[in-house]
Amino acid sequence: MLTVENLSCGYGRGNVVEDVSFVLPENGRLAVLGPNGCGKTTLLRGITGYLPVTGSVTVDGAELSKMTARERGRAMAELPQMGAAGFAYSVLETVLMGRYAHRRPGLFSAPSREDREIAEDCLRRLRLWEEREKPVTELSGGQLQRVLLARAFAQTPKVILLDEPTNHLDLRCQVELVRELREWTAKPGHAALGVFHDLDLALDFADWILLMDAGRAVYFGRTEALDTAALSRVFGLDVPEYMRRSRARWEKIGG
Repeated sequence: MLTVENLSCGYGRGNVVEDVSFVLPENGRLAVLGPNGCGKTTLLRGITGYLPVTGSVTVDGAELSKMTARERGRAMAELPQMGAAGFAYSVLETVLMGRYAHRRPGLFSAPSREDREIAEDCLRRLRLWEEREKPVTELSGGQLQRVLLARAFAQTPKVILLDEPTNHLDLRCQVELVRELREWTAKPGHAALGVFHDLDLALDFADWILLMDAGRAVYFGRTEALDTAALSRVFGLDVPEYMRRSRARWEKIGG
């Protein structure tokens, strides 16, 4: 579904990401892991086309560099790190923005009946129907992130890219967001890639792992086959032992 071949990119003073390749199959969920500064977010920006790249990115066999902006919008959606809402659009208006790539060309092109039906369905699915007329500036962090996810779903893409999607969310909102993404990717023609810092959440989300260090991929494969020695080297910490100690503390509390 998503194929990245020999991708390198940066910010004008040399590459931050070097020669990364992977293939994410249909219904796949990929978590990108690695320490701060290793190039995870830069990789996402290269995949989306925000940065000039060498190499290639294809979605369902079509190369992104040869697509128009609208074609890219139909192929790929993004769920960014949660930030403050800048404008007081309503929840419904915000979700309808996800339909832009599907509208007729023209500055004042209005949403079609199909656009509204899709947006309203996404609002109901994410339990936002009662808030549809509320300005997004009045929402909690968890509600706002659900609105942004509804907007991504309304875009009806083939691939969703997520940059630390659970950042600043409470535990319940994190779990619910991952559950919604798992359900979405289970449908035909879908796949998702996300940058995560929380390893437990990443393992709950993903069936594929891309482990990065210093701008390069040091592991790509199935989650259950994750190279824990490489994981520990990258983070400079005995990660499995740390996780075992954490679980032992919870077992003691639960006992």
